[in-house]
Amino acid sequence: MKKQYDIMIVGTGVAGLFAALHLPEDKQIVMITKADLEESDSYLAQGGICVLKNEDDYAVYFEDTIRAGHYENNRESVEIMIRSSQDIIRELVDFGVDFERKYGEFLFTREGGHTASRILYHEDLTGKEITEKLLMQVQKRPNITIFSHTTMIDILEKENICYGIVAELEDGTVTEIFSDYTVWTCGGIGGLYKHSTNFRHLTGDALAISLNHEIDLLNVDYVQIHPTTLYSKKPGKRFLISESVRGEGAVLLDKNGERFVDELLPRDILTKRIKEQMEKDGTDHVLLSLGNMPAQDIIKRFPNIYKRCMEEGYDITKEPVPVVPAQHYFMGGVKVDADGRTSMERLFAAGETACNGVHGANRLASNSLLESLVWAKRAACKIGKQYEPVRWEEYGSYFEKKMENGQVLHKPYQEYSQEYHNRVKEKIEEARKGREEKNT
Repeated sequence: MKKQYDIMIVGTGVAGLFAALHLPEDKQIVMITKADLEESDSYLAQGGICVLKNEDDYAVYFEDTIRAGHYENNRESVEIMIRSSQDIIRELVDFGVDFERKYGEFLFTREGGHTASRILYHEDLTGKEITEKLLMQVQKRPNITIFSHTTMIDILEKENICYGIVAELEDGTVTEIFSDYTVWTCGGIGGLYKHSTNFRHLTGDALAISLNHEIDLLNVDYVQIHPTTLYSKKPGKRFLISESVRGEGAVLLDKNGERFVDELLPRDILTKRIKEQMEKDGTDHVLLSLGNMPAQDIIKRFPNIYKRCMEEGYDITKEPVPVVPAQHYFMGGVKVDADGRTSMERLFAAGETACNGVHGANRLASNSLLESLVWAKRAACKIGKQYEPVRWEEYGSYFEKKMENGQVLHKPYQEYSQEYHNRVKEKIEEARKGREEKNT
């Protein structure tokens, strides 16, 4: 790997890929990911992506979003996201993304918290469909280079300006990578939790680095629990049973097979109801039934969920499946403005790593893919518009001295990881307690 690029993107999920596709093609771009290319949470998104269907839907969509977010949303961000949605969908289609259609017209589904059907989808693998198609486009660009199994350990910073990162390469080598601009799109924090739908390597490293460099964070105690993940006694990542299953009519049952709740409540409220029912029943799960859907419709609409449940011994066309809440999404993160700029110059962020306030205290279903794409594009366009190269002859020797003096982390990630994880968990707990004290 060479040591200097024009733009560094940390992460290869939808936000990172979409940002890369909107950056100037005359710039040398490097993308890194901590694991394999397919191991981003973008691949796991089952339900779909929201879109403003028409002008009559705007006020309702806006209200659905801020109501789900307990009216703590940044309203400017919500407006930006909704107003950008139709252009984002047009671009995705141009990039080859295949949304479900009937007679040439888009099919829409509905999920929890929505008062209307406004969600586009591809079977129950929408995130995988979008991510794979964007990755194909990125891999066609000769100016974009991708390295997998490469981990960000630190950033190169002077006087609140980011000049790149320190990374551990696949062979274990630790090196500095200089860049004029850096974009963080490195996912959430699920790897910090015992039970999560996220990949285990997503552990909030960008937040820990932000704490080390006094980069502003926002709403770090806002962690969303998904109400319905496949129950298992095995440790590790939980398999998500998409919100769209309930949107298509699946019902939640108690231990006696009785329905006990409105399945389309916002996620945090539904999670609370499920936990209350589990405590009442003395069980460690509830049941999700698709009994009101014909078997052939279930298999066609949710082929991945059907296959996975069969692998675990449950035939969802014939019997209810046990489900339990698990950590799912991070609404907080590195604080960014309307163009994805962080509080540090030349450092941008988008996707689950970033927080622009659009989700408030609770994310509305299927807003995550849309929000990630909107801010990835805005960040890339802002970089392209303001692009100014760094005068590296002024900074190379500065960072060499810092590394020689041990002021820049220059050891394998394993030596810092537990410290990073503990710092993030402590910050989340500190923010949670602070908010509780404020509310009382």
